[in-house]
Amino acid sequence: MEWLVLLIVLGVVGGGAMLISRRHARQREEAARAELESQLSTSKRAAEEDVTKFGEELQRLDSDVAGHPLDEAMQQDYQRALDAYDDAKMSLDAVKQPDEIRHVTEILEDGRYAIACVKARVAGEPLPAKRPPCFFNPAHGPSSQDVEWAPPGGAPRKIPACPADAERVLAGADPYIRTVQVGAQRVPYWEGGQAYAPWAQGYYSNWRGSDLLSGVLIGSFLFGGMGNVFGGIGEGIGGIGEGIGGMFEGIGDGIGEIGEGIGGMFDGFGD
Repeated sequence: MEWLVLLIVLGVVGGGAMLISRRHARQREEAARAELESQLSTSKRAAEEDVTKFGEELQRLDSDVAGHPLDEAMQQDYQRALDAYDDAKMSLDAVKQPDEIRHVTEILEDGRYAIACVKARVAGEPLPAKRPPCFFNPAHGPSSQDVEWAPPGGAPRKIPACPADAERVLAGADPYIRTVQVGAQRVPYWEGGQAYAPWAQGYYSNWRGSDLLSGVLIGSFLFGGMGNVFGGIGEGIGGIGEGIGGMFEGIGDGIGEIGEGIGGMFDGFGD
């Protein structure tokens, strides 16, 4: 008789622990889903702003080329810029996961270089070198030179900058930094958190391994404090570990709760 009672108790403990573990797992899944949706909304909003700005740049480009004969090379660059706008819009519409935002900014990065090529051809100047986008604001287009700059409290570093921002920094003025919305305030995009990681990755995907940007975009310097933009893999692994730990913690909590209930049940028999 005692072994039957023991089996019943063990069955109740095991079944209850599984139920409580599943409940905790479901709560974590719901929290993760809500966080994913928040990241998608946040990063998509930043990409939408950039696509809109790129469309405005194309409108200004129409004025720049008006009255100029378009040779074949110029037409190709111009068409490449137009195609980039259409492709970026379609890619943005197709985004379902935050990580997919990088495809949009990859397209915009290439489109802005095409615009720079058209402007150079119109002005009769050599084509611009293929360089990383301006670090301070990737929407400024390809950088023209590297300038030494340090964020508040940070060490000076060589940073790729567009002509306007390079001029500001060399004159001792502040560059025009791209800011993003975080809560009730706007902050530099590198302080925006993990939600903006894919957005930034797309702009610099072709330059991630270069000596020029490796120190900036892969954990040290500005990104070191948050590990945000290119440190997300480490955070993800840590999150998995926390999730596994939470699962066993939930089972332990469940067994504890059930044990207390069983203890109370036998106390009742004694009474």
